[in-house]
Amino acid sequence: MKNHTGQNTGSSGISRNKLLGVSGIGWLFDAMDVGILSFIIAALALDWGLTPNEKGLIGSINSIGMAVGAFLFGMLADKVGRKTIFIVTLLCFSIASGLSAFTTTLTAFLILRFIIGMGLGGELPVASTLVSESVPAKERGRIVVLLESFWAVGWLLAAIIAYFVIPSDVWPIAGWRVALILTAIPALYAVYLRLHLPDSPLFAAKPEAKRRSFIQNVAGVWTKKYAKSTLMLWVLWFAVVFSYYGMFLWLPSVMVEKGFSLISSFKYVLIMTLAQLPGYFTAAWFVEKIGRKFVLVTYLLGTAASAYVFGQADTVAVLLISGILLSFFNLGAWGALYAYTPEQYPLVIRGTGAGMAAAVGRVGGIFGPLLVGWMRTAGFDFGVIFAVFCASIVIGVAAVIFLGKETKQMELE
Repeated sequence: MKNHTGQNTGSSGISRNKLLGVSGIGWLFDAMDVGILSFIIAALALDWGLTPNEKGLIGSINSIGMAVGAFLFGMLADKVGRKTIFIVTLLCFSIASGLSAFTTTLTAFLILRFIIGMGLGGELPVASTLVSESVPAKERGRIVVLLESFWAVGWLLAAIIAYFVIPSDVWPIAGWRVALILTAIPALYAVYLRLHLPDSPLFAAKPEAKRRSFIQNVAGVWTKKYAKSTLMLWVLWFAVVFSYYGMFLWLPSVMVEKGFSLISSFKYVLIMTLAQLPGYFTAAWFVEKIGRKFVLVTYLLGTAASAYVFGQADTVAVLLISGILLSFFNLGAWGALYAYTPEQYPLVIRGTGAGMAAAVGRVGGIFGPLLVGWMRTAGFDFGVIFAVFCASIVIGVAAVIFLGKETKQMELE
């Protein structure tokens, strides 16, 4: 294992770039599924005549699954290994996503969205933990943020599929069903992962980690040494996921309700999605040059300001510019968040700590879409709704400033 050059990592000698590519493509498929959902909610509202509360319920049930999956699979990753759980979660959401294309009732769709959410919620913290433990400290943050950048590519593919596939009438079945079938492709990719992806070299070298109980690991994140970091991460994750899913799952619907057609709203969201890539790449540079806390604070404040303007926008130009900035800052912050989280804990509780933080965040993801549905039904306009998300992000920023520690180029315990 050549840890200091960064060229070879892991017991099988997989290169850093290959590890990033293999893990990143799995991450891409996750993003494609989540991204597709926001467009499918808008299409289902027209096809099945969904109410705002029912639309919010779809996003929330997905987040309930993600909360359960992050907690459960995070703990299992500390018991059986990162690679195995990575593959299991990938298969979980891929197969359920394909099956959801054939549902005819909202109830069946919601059940499958819960299973999809479990796979998604478990895979993301486990993948970032695996990559964190497989690259040297001097470039760990940059590599994990670059891993997160695959999320933008997945969203971009989702937007392209949504734009060209969902509104089309050339299919023998509804376009949204075709889009969901396309998201089942990752199930095949899981076979490739099993053959080519090594487990974390740090985890493989620490067999005693497997002998710890789940209760020991859960209690470990709240010991005196890690309690402050755990509190900070839980507040931060809740604030970020609450606002992200509240805003981004509703973007196409926001565009439609502001007077744009479904096809036009897909086009504008596609343009906004392109802004995610430079958000990630700039964050990847700053996270190693200046630090994790700087990127989180700066990019989250940029997200809050952009969200406020987006909610108040009443012209195409303001809507598009603020949406682009919202995507740029928010996804750059996400990259730093995934780099920062595993660095708070030692090896034996890293998967559990990262998974529990993500699970708390997913609880926020449950309430975000539901809040939008409830507030719209109650007659609140989007300016007020997005101001609420702006405030939640500021609370997350305060947690980082007052409770967070800088982990730039720190060796993992």
